[in-house]
Amino acid sequence: MKTTIMIPTYNEKENIGRLIGEILALKIPGSAKPGKQELHVLVVDDNSPDGTSEAVAEIAKKEPRVRLLTRKTDRGRGSAGIAGFRLALKDGADFVVEMDADFSHHPRYLPDLIKAAEQGADVVLGSRFVRGGQDTDRSFYRQSVTKFAGVYVRTMLGVRVKDVSSGYRLFRRQALEKIGLDNIISTGPSIILEVLFRCAVKKLKIVEVPIVFIDRRAGETKLNWQTLAKTLMMVARFRAMKHLKQL
Repeated sequence: MKTTIMIPTYNEKENIGRLIGEILALKIPGSAKPGKQELHVLVVDDNSPDGTSEAVAEIAKKEPRVRLLTRKTDRGRGSAGIAGFRLALKDGADFVVEMDADFSHHPRYLPDLIKAAEQGADVVLGSRFVRGGQDTDRSFYRQSVTKFAGVYVRTMLGVRVKDVSSGYRLFRRQALEKIGLDNIISTGPSIILEVLFRCAVKKLKIVEVPIVFIDRRAGETKLNWQTLAKTLMMVARFRAMKHLKQL
Protein backbone atom coordinates (compact mmCIF):
# COMPACT_ATOMS: atom_id res chain seq x y z
CA MET A 1 0.00 0.00 0.00
CA LYS A 2 1.35 3.38 -1.02
CA THR A 3 0.41 6.50 0.94
CA THR A 4 1.41 9.82 -0.61
CA ILE A 5 1.57 12.85 1.69
CA MET A 6 0.67 15.78 -0.56
CA ILE A 7 1.77 19.19 0.76
CA PRO A 8 0.80 22.38 -1.11
CA THR A 9 3.31 25.12 -0.29
CA TYR A 10 4.00 28.80 -0.74
CA ASN A 11 6.91 30.36 1.15
CA GLU A 12 7.44 27.46 3.56
CA LYS A 13 11.23 27.11 3.36
CA GLU A 14 11.50 27.54 7.13
CA ASN A 15 9.32 24.49 7.75
CA ILE A 16 9.43 22.11 4.82
CA GLY A 17 12.75 20.35 5.41
CA ARG A 18 12.00 19.48 9.02
CA LEU A 19 8.45 18.41 8.11
CA ILE A 20 9.62 16.02 5.40
CA GLY A 21 12.19 14.55 7.77
CA GLU A 22 9.59 13.88 10.47
CA ILE A 23 7.15 12.33 7.99
CA LEU A 24 9.68 9.91 6.54
CA ALA A 25 10.91 8.97 10.02
CA LEU A 26 7.44 7.79 11.08
CA LYS A 27 6.95 4.16 11.95
CA ILE A 28 3.61 3.01 10.59
CA PRO A 29 2.46 -0.19 12.35
CA GLY A 30 3.05 -3.14 10.06
CA SER A 31 4.85 -1.03 7.44
CA ALA A 32 7.82 -3.38 7.35
CA LYS A 33 5.65 -6.27 6.18
CA PRO A 34 5.09 -6.98 2.46
CA GLY A 35 2.01 -5.17 1.16
CA LYS A 36 1.84 -2.76 4.11
CA GLN A 37 2.19 1.02 4.14
CA GLU A 38 4.92 2.84 2.24
CA LEU A 39 5.11 6.60 2.80
CA HIS A 40 6.00 9.08 0.05
CA VAL A 41 6.00 12.88 0.08
CA LEU A 42 4.82 15.08 -2.77
CA VAL A 43 5.41 18.83 -2.37
CA VAL A 44 3.36 21.04 -4.71
CA ASP A 45 5.01 24.46 -4.61
CA ASP A 46 3.67 27.57 -6.33
CA ASN A 47 7.14 28.81 -7.26
CA SER A 48 7.75 30.32 -3.82
CA PRO A 49 10.13 33.30 -3.91
CA ASP A 50 11.69 32.21 -0.59
CA GLY A 51 13.32 29.13 -2.16
CA THR A 52 10.92 26.41 -0.95
CA SER A 53 11.20 24.50 -4.24
CA GLU A 54 14.98 24.62 -4.17
CA ALA A 55 15.05 23.28 -0.61
CA VAL A 56 12.77 20.37 -1.54
CA ALA A 57 14.75 19.65 -4.71
CA GLU A 58 17.91 19.21 -2.64
CA ILE A 59 16.15 16.70 -0.40
CA ALA A 60 14.70 14.84 -3.40
CA LYS A 61 18.20 14.33 -4.84
CA LYS A 62 19.05 12.11 -1.88
CA GLU A 63 15.62 10.71 -0.98
CA PRO A 64 13.68 8.82 -3.70
CA ARG A 65 10.46 8.96 -1.64
CA VAL A 66 10.29 12.74 -2.08
CA ARG A 67 8.90 14.34 -5.22
CA LEU A 68 8.55 18.02 -6.12
CA LEU A 69 6.04 19.67 -8.42
CA THR A 70 6.82 23.35 -8.99
CA ARG A 71 3.99 25.31 -10.60
CA LYS A 72 4.71 28.58 -12.37
CA THR A 73 1.29 29.18 -13.94
CA ASP A 74 -2.32 28.82 -12.75
CA ARG A 75 -1.18 29.16 -9.17
CA GLY A 76 -3.48 29.08 -6.13
CA ARG A 77 -4.40 26.81 -3.24
CA GLY A 78 -7.24 25.12 -5.10
CA SER A 79 -5.42 24.35 -8.32
CA ALA A 80 -2.35 23.25 -6.34
CA GLY A 81 -4.44 20.70 -4.47
CA ILE A 82 -5.96 19.31 -7.65
CA ALA A 83 -2.56 19.09 -9.36
CA GLY A 84 -1.22 17.24 -6.33
CA PHE A 85 -4.12 14.80 -6.20
CA ARG A 86 -3.77 14.03 -9.90
CA LEU A 87 -0.02 13.42 -9.70
CA ALA A 88 -0.36 11.26 -6.59
CA LEU A 89 -2.95 9.08 -8.31
CA LYS A 90 -0.85 8.90 -11.47
CA ASP A 91 2.08 7.71 -9.35
CA GLY A 92 -0.01 4.87 -7.94
CA ALA A 93 -1.03 6.10 -4.49
CA ASP A 94 -3.60 4.00 -2.65
CA PHE A 95 -4.16 6.71 -0.03
CA VAL A 96 -3.49 10.44 -0.45
CA VAL A 97 -3.05 12.65 2.60
CA GLU A 98 -3.35 16.41 2.25
CA MET A 99 -1.72 18.54 4.93
CA ASP A 100 -0.24 21.98 5.56
CA ALA A 101 3.49 22.58 5.79
CA ASP A 102 3.52 24.75 8.92
CA PHE A 103 3.23 22.00 11.59
CA SER A 104 -0.30 23.02 12.54
CA HIS A 105 -1.00 19.58 11.06
CA HIS A 106 1.53 17.50 12.94
CA PRO A 107 2.92 14.34 11.32
CA ARG A 108 2.40 12.38 14.56
CA TYR A 109 -1.26 11.95 13.59
CA LEU A 110 -0.58 10.31 10.22
CA PRO A 111 -0.65 6.76 11.64
CA ASP A 112 -4.12 7.44 13.09
CA LEU A 113 -5.44 8.70 9.75
CA ILE A 114 -4.00 5.71 7.92
CA LYS A 115 -5.39 3.26 10.49
CA ALA A 116 -8.91 4.68 10.08
CA ALA A 117 -8.65 4.30 6.29
CA GLU A 118 -7.38 0.72 6.62
CA GLN A 119 -10.45 0.02 8.75
CA GLY A 120 -12.78 1.09 5.95
CA ALA A 121 -13.11 4.88 5.85
CA ASP A 122 -13.15 6.54 2.43
CA VAL A 123 -12.19 9.93 3.85
CA VAL A 124 -10.48 10.62 7.19
CA LEU A 125 -10.41 14.09 8.71
CA GLY A 126 -7.93 15.24 11.33
CA SER A 127 -10.49 16.91 13.58
CA ARG A 128 -10.15 19.58 16.25
CA PHE A 129 -13.72 19.21 17.40
CA VAL A 130 -14.22 15.55 18.26
CA ARG A 131 -13.41 14.05 21.66
CA GLY A 132 -9.65 14.25 22.19
CA GLY A 133 -9.14 17.02 19.63
CA GLN A 134 -8.12 20.60 20.44
CA ASP A 135 -7.77 23.95 18.72
CA THR A 136 -5.02 25.57 20.77
CA ASP A 137 -2.67 28.52 20.60
CA ARG A 138 -4.96 30.71 18.53
CA SER A 139 -6.77 33.78 19.76
CA PHE A 140 -10.34 33.52 21.03
CA TYR A 141 -11.35 35.70 18.07
CA ARG A 142 -9.87 33.35 15.45
CA GLN A 143 -11.33 30.29 17.15
CA SER A 144 -14.74 31.99 17.20
CA VAL A 145 -14.53 32.76 13.48
CA THR A 146 -13.69 29.10 12.78
CA LYS A 147 -16.67 27.88 14.80
CA PHE A 148 -19.03 30.38 13.16
CA ALA A 149 -17.85 29.29 9.72
CA GLY A 150 -18.40 25.66 10.70
CA VAL A 151 -22.00 26.30 11.73
CA TYR A 152 -22.61 28.21 8.49
CA VAL A 153 -21.14 25.46 6.31
CA ARG A 154 -22.99 22.64 8.07
CA THR A 155 -26.26 24.56 7.80
CA MET A 156 -25.82 25.46 4.15
CA LEU A 157 -24.42 22.17 2.89
CA GLY A 158 -25.78 19.63 5.35
CA VAL A 159 -22.34 18.09 5.87
CA ARG A 160 -22.48 16.07 9.07
CA VAL A 161 -18.94 16.40 10.32
CA LYS A 162 -17.71 18.57 13.17
CA ASP A 163 -14.53 19.99 11.63
CA VAL A 164 -15.68 20.97 8.15
CA SER A 165 -12.71 23.27 7.53
CA SER A 166 -9.99 20.78 8.44
CA GLY A 167 -7.30 20.75 5.77
CA TYR A 168 -5.67 17.65 7.25
CA ARG A 169 -7.39 14.81 5.41
CA LEU A 170 -6.76 11.37 3.98
CA PHE A 171 -8.56 10.20 0.86
CA ARG A 172 -8.82 6.67 -0.41
CA ARG A 173 -7.86 6.50 -4.08
CA GLN A 174 -11.38 5.48 -5.08
CA ALA A 175 -12.83 8.50 -3.24
CA LEU A 176 -10.82 10.98 -5.32
CA GLU A 177 -11.72 9.12 -8.49
CA LYS A 178 -15.41 9.15 -7.60
CA ILE A 179 -15.77 12.90 -6.91
CA GLY A 180 -14.40 13.90 -10.32
CA LEU A 181 -11.30 16.05 -9.94
CA ASP A 182 -11.86 17.54 -13.40
CA ASN A 183 -15.11 19.09 -12.16
CA ILE A 184 -13.66 20.98 -9.17
CA ILE A 185 -14.31 24.72 -9.57
CA SER A 186 -12.39 26.09 -6.57
CA THR A 187 -9.09 27.80 -7.30
CA GLY A 188 -8.50 29.03 -3.74
CA PRO A 189 -8.92 27.76 -0.15
CA SER A 190 -12.61 26.90 -0.75
CA ILE A 191 -11.32 23.68 -2.28
CA ILE A 192 -11.25 22.29 1.27
CA LEU A 193 -15.04 22.65 1.54
CA GLU A 194 -15.81 21.72 -2.05
CA VAL A 195 -13.97 18.41 -1.93
CA LEU A 196 -15.56 17.53 1.41
CA PHE A 197 -19.03 18.43 0.09
CA ARG A 198 -18.54 16.36 -3.06
CA CYS A 199 -17.50 13.41 -0.89
CA ALA A 200 -20.65 13.82 1.23
CA VAL A 201 -22.88 14.07 -1.86
CA LYS A 202 -21.37 10.82 -3.14
CA LYS A 203 -22.20 9.25 0.25
CA LEU A 204 -18.61 8.29 0.96
CA LYS A 205 -17.75 7.13 4.48
CA ILE A 206 -16.21 10.10 6.31
CA VAL A 207 -14.52 9.52 9.67
CA GLU A 208 -12.99 12.08 12.04
CA VAL A 209 -9.98 11.33 14.22
CA PRO A 210 -8.78 13.75 16.92
CA ILE A 211 -5.82 16.05 16.41
CA VAL A 212 -4.42 18.95 18.40
CA PHE A 213 -4.15 21.93 16.07
CA ILE A 214 -1.31 24.29 17.01
CA ASP A 215 -0.86 27.58 15.18
CA ARG A 216 2.20 27.94 12.97
CA ARG A 217 5.55 28.69 14.60
CA ALA A 218 7.36 29.98 11.51
CA GLY A 219 6.32 31.76 8.32
CA GLU A 220 3.18 33.80 7.74
CA THR A 221 -0.45 32.72 7.53
CA LYS A 222 -2.17 33.05 4.15
CA LEU A 223 -5.64 33.56 5.66
CA ASN A 224 -7.22 37.01 5.63
CA TRP A 225 -10.70 38.50 5.68
CA GLN A 226 -10.90 38.72 1.90
CA THR A 227 -10.08 35.04 1.54
CA LEU A 228 -12.60 34.09 4.21
CA ALA A 229 -15.36 36.13 2.56
CA LYS A 230 -14.71 34.54 -0.85
CA THR A 231 -14.73 31.09 0.72
CA LEU A 232 -18.10 31.63 2.40
CA MET A 233 -19.54 32.96 -0.86
CA MET A 234 -18.39 29.80 -2.60
CA VAL A 235 -20.37 27.74 -0.07
CA ALA A 236 -23.60 29.26 -1.40
CA ARG A 237 -22.47 28.38 -4.92
CA PHE A 238 -21.82 24.75 -3.94
CA ARG A 239 -25.32 24.51 -2.49
CA ALA A 240 -26.82 25.88 -5.71
CA MET A 241 -24.79 23.39 -7.75
CA LYS A 242 -26.25 20.51 -5.77
CA HIS A 243 -29.83 21.69 -6.38
CA LEU A 244 -29.03 22.04 -10.08
CA LYS A 245 -27.54 18.50 -10.03
CA GLN A 246 -24.16 19.80 -11.13
CA LEU A 247 -22.23 17.84 -8.49
